[in-house]
Amino acid sequence: MKNGFQYIRLLLLLVVVVIAPQVARAQNDSTSQYVLMPLVFDKQHPTVTPAVPAPEADAQGLVLDSQWLNKARNQWNRVHDTRYRLMIDTPEIVRFNKDLLPKPPKEVVVETDPSATELEVEANIIDGGMFKPIDRREVKMHNWLHSFVGSLHGTQAFISSNWYQGGENNLNLLADVQWDCNLNQKLHPNWLFNNTLHYRLGLATAKGDSLRSYSINEDNFQFNSQLGYKAVKNWYYSATLLFKTQLLNSYITNTRTLAASFLSSGELNVGLGMTYNYKDKDGYKTLNLSIAPLSYNLKICRDIVKLDPTKFGIDAGKHTKHSFGSTVELKFEWKITPSISWKTRFYAFTDYKYVQGDWENTFAFLVSSHLSTQIFTHLRYDKSRPWNEDWKFWQFKEILSFGLTYKFATK
Repeated sequence: MKNGFQYIRLLLLLVVVVIAPQVARAQNDSTSQYVLMPLVFDKQHPTVTPAVPAPEADAQGLVLDSQWLNKARNQWNRVHDTRYRLMIDTPEIVRFNKDLLPKPPKEVVVETDPSATELEVEANIIDGGMFKPIDRREVKMHNWLHSFVGSLHGTQAFISSNWYQGGENNLNLLADVQWDCNLNQKLHPNWLFNNTLHYRLGLATAKGDSLRSYSINEDNFQFNSQLGYKAVKNWYYSATLLFKTQLLNSYITNTRTLAASFLSSGELNVGLGMTYNYKDKDGYKTLNLSIAPLSYNLKICRDIVKLDPTKFGIDAGKHTKHSFGSTVELKFEWKITPSISWKTRFYAFTDYKYVQGDWENTFAFLVSSHLSTQIFTHLRYDKSRPWNEDWKFWQFKEILSFGLTYKFATK
């Protein structure tokens, strides 16, 4: 008796929901065909059907007319929910289960033999050798994530001796190497440990220098380290370390006077504070902000005989200068498009008597997988250095280069 009532309820619902609205439509409508199909249980479904989203505006600001789609979707959901409720209320009338259905018949190949007037029917056997076995090796997770970026960029010009405007041949090379070694936060979500080793070396032909055939216009070795423990969300209690120096000797043009050398100058900064670390889910934008209210800064001039330490903010006759103050460092990277990226770094230290800061920007334009163009700018402010009538306490450097780039990284 119960089964009879259920069949009557299904029939009435079919008439009200599907058949009546479809009298004026074609008889082969997919929804009406679906409601009359045998009940087949496949899996458990949510009891509430998700609502149809509201229509959105297109690129021209016009609201799309999705009334017909919403109507069809709602009708389909009513039929589907009715069938599912019937299977849940009266499981005894469900004849089929998706997992227990018999296997479909094998695909066959029919071949004709006109001479014997016969048809040969054979099973179509698929050669398993054409399919490669699935590699079931376990994915190895690395505790440390390494990335390496190396580039060799340059500019070159040849000018004949009789060129009407004059000029000299020149060659400029810029080598840039950066190695990052960071703790994998997927395995250690509460820890932040980032390490970066960066070296830039720029060489240029020096036709105007009678003593040397080349000059050094960029020589910067820098090591950054950051250790933090999570405080809340993207904030970490952190300790930061920065060390930088020049590795090679550089001289003033047409003299043997030393301009800079290894550890002349050098700088060490250690700070304690907080770090904000963020990376979007697609990896296009990364932000790292470190604020160290308690910071120690050490300036070094190893050779005070050939060099004037006051040029590096150190008192005359002294090898070092110690300062306590505060440090702020901001690093931001943005992959604007697959071939254009922007990387910026802002650094500032103050002992509340003087301020020194650096703002570096690198715009990279990828021509191919190994060819790129870069624009590098470096704005520096250091009030501990001697006054300059043109630039005052400001310093500026800009380099435009084109050349080879190589990258690799572990994940």
